[in-house]
Amino acid sequence: MAAAASTARLGISVGPDMLVPFSAERAALSGHLISGDAVWSLPRHAQNLPDPASDVAFARTRVKIGLRYRSQLMDALKNAVCDFTARHANRDGLALTPVPGLRMMCVESPPGELHSIYRPLVCLILQGAKQLTVGTQQRVFSAGQSVIVTADMPVVGRIVQASRAEPYLAIAVELEMSILHELAAQLGSVRPQRPSEIRTLFAEDTEAAALDCASRLMRLLDRPEATPLLRPGIMRELHYWLLSGPHGAALRTVADPDSHASRLGASIAILRTDYRSRVPVERLAAVAAMSLTAFHKHFKHMTSLTPVQYQKRLRLIEARRLMLDEAFSASSAAFEVGYESVSQFTREYARLFKAPPKRDALRVRGAIGRNDDGMRQDGPADAA
Repeated sequence: MAAAASTARLGISVGPDMLVPFSAERAALSGHLISGDAVWSLPRHAQNLPDPASDVAFARTRVKIGLRYRSQLMDALKNAVCDFTARHANRDGLALTPVPGLRMMCVESPPGELHSIYRPLVCLILQGAKQLTVGTQQRVFSAGQSVIVTADMPVVGRIVQASRAEPYLAIAVELEMSILHELAAQLGSVRPQRPSEIRTLFAEDTEAAALDCASRLMRLLDRPEATPLLRPGIMRELHYWLLSGPHGAALRTVADPDSHASRLGASIAILRTDYRSRVPVERLAAVAAMSLTAFHKHFKHMTSLTPVQYQKRLRLIEARRLMLDEAFSASSAAFEVGYESVSQFTREYARLFKAPPKRDALRVRGAIGRNDDGMRQDGPADAA
């Protein structure tokens, strides 16, 4: 019922008052006639007749209709995200969903820095703004933009624009490299990028087509039995629009199985799976089909960290999650993620999170407790 309540507000499946404008606009964009609630297709030969209206006027009308449709999709998604996260979000405002790869976030008050390892994904920012730091790059992304991450990246995020009246709202969809690879092969090759040109973080204005795909993924929350049938097609369409966008050439390079990014991705997958164990760098370099020198160079260029630093980051982020979400003690969390020395764990934890493990956990829990004791009122984003 919770999912039904959220998807009912998408404005796509909830009655004629929302369906008619969307259908009409799509019809106007595709050369159909509209009469009342009916949409009539012009005969094929009639569609090829010259338009008596000026090309400029038609283009302006098309742009206005497209912008209005995009705005309606954004508003509907905002409502749906608020509804769903109010019931399912964790302490950081993040809500996972039963639809594979789909998650969303609603944050009313900026919580400070959030350390994480991003998987390849596209994040549609619906409201507010977020600052992301990847290595030495630092950028602010705001409402109406999409953030595309093409590799498993260590990211420091900070919500910089959010309030109770207008919380930060975003939808993230994990990318599937197999789909990217298949579609990129069908679309044709592009000039290979040099390793030094490879970027892993992009931003672009969110197109209505991407918002439409996100809306249809959200609708699956209300129809779980339809997910196995409909999600694959929606995901293929979403990946196509990304490949057709302004960063399509870069995405095609990343999808190339022979590219440095793909080869390094195989090594990163091993680190993510075996982060608790010692992983010889020689094994990682062999999987990437690189010499040790080349592997170190390209790995750091792509992730901003050395392989050893990357593994430490994975361990520390997971240890923090265990302490905050599963009430592990600092020593138990250290051993759980693969540390052999609690003192070493404490030093490295404090270096990353700016406080020793126990003090950091108490600080975060205290902030959550203050919010729960009265800083928030009941509302659409109460769970954030």
